[in-house]
Amino acid sequence: MRIVTIIGNRPQFVKAAAVSRQLREVGEELIVHTGQHYDDELSGVFFEELGVPAPDRELGAGSGTNSEQTARILSALEPVLAELRPDMALVYGDTNSTLAGTLAAAQAGIPVGHVEAGMRSFDRSMPEELNRVLCDHASALLLCSTETAMRNLGAESAAGERHLVGDVMADVLLVFRGPARERSTAVEDLGLTSGEYVLATAHRAGNVDDPQRLAALVELLTGIERPVVLPAHPRTRARLEAAGLWERLEAAVTLTAPLGYLDFIRLAESARTVLTDSGGVQKEAYLLEVPCVTMRPNTEWVETVEAGWNVLVDLDAGAAREAVERPRPSGARPELYGGGRAAEAVRDLVAAYTGRP
Repeated sequence: MRIVTIIGNRPQFVKAAAVSRQLREVGEELIVHTGQHYDDELSGVFFEELGVPAPDRELGAGSGTNSEQTARILSALEPVLAELRPDMALVYGDTNSTLAGTLAAAQAGIPVGHVEAGMRSFDRSMPEELNRVLCDHASALLLCSTETAMRNLGAESAAGERHLVGDVMADVLLVFRGPARERSTAVEDLGLTSGEYVLATAHRAGNVDDPQRLAALVELLTGIERPVVLPAHPRTRARLEAAGLWERLEAAVTLTAPLGYLDFIRLAESARTVLTDSGGVQKEAYLLEVPCVTMRPNTEWVETVEAGWNVLVDLDAGAAREAVERPRPSGARPELYGGGRAAEAVRDLVAAYTGRP
């Protein structure tokens, strides 16, 4: 069994950290890094910290519009897949790398396994939503994190095999939560008090590429009545600087470079609240038992909202301030994401599909 894993950004590096180890117990895995995240702070540090095997191929796709980046990855992948001739291509999530990997493999007649299949925000204006839908309907093996995702695929009559496996990001976080507490000094280094600050992230195109929404984002962040720490994604920083908003934000919040996984997890676990527009960070907050406030009008991770640990505020500054100060949810926190066994399930289903028990 030969599997080609196609990854290109931070959440995918995290997920591959769980699955690659399992896949290599039953077959050969080759990793193709598309270069969607090419900055070492967003890429290399995750391979080092999480023990992801070094990429066998690096495509160097770089930045650009969604169409430009997807086209470059597609063009670069075609000869690589022709050379490697895998039994399956494995893709993760909803990025341009996911879409390009799915299309390149499907067009080459290679079955595609989609980890995190079936997630839906039902907002087709989001590039990520289009990627999810297209990938799911071109994939042969649909590996779902939640029951909601299974229902979504059933409602769409997706042709691939559907399986509930849990969330592989949960596997990684449960393993590295302890080491993050032991090894990271990020809270102390930034002079923060546990439970008294807000950890924020912002990078969605819908928030940072639109000048009006970017201004509203800055208004929201500068209006939080607690210390705010924002690891600045290169895309977000570039948009803020171009709009003349970087200095205003810098005067009101603590801005840092992108963080490694252990530092980010330590900061998230010690925060009063996580404030984000990231789907992955919403899950991480839930798994770390930290209340989350989401700067979007919708989410694909609806279970976190239904369980009371996540509140959707879009870019409403008043709603965000109120949500940040809300009491922690009481009562039991439901186990939503597989309890740390998702990667094993992915391994077994991939092996069965490709004919290797």
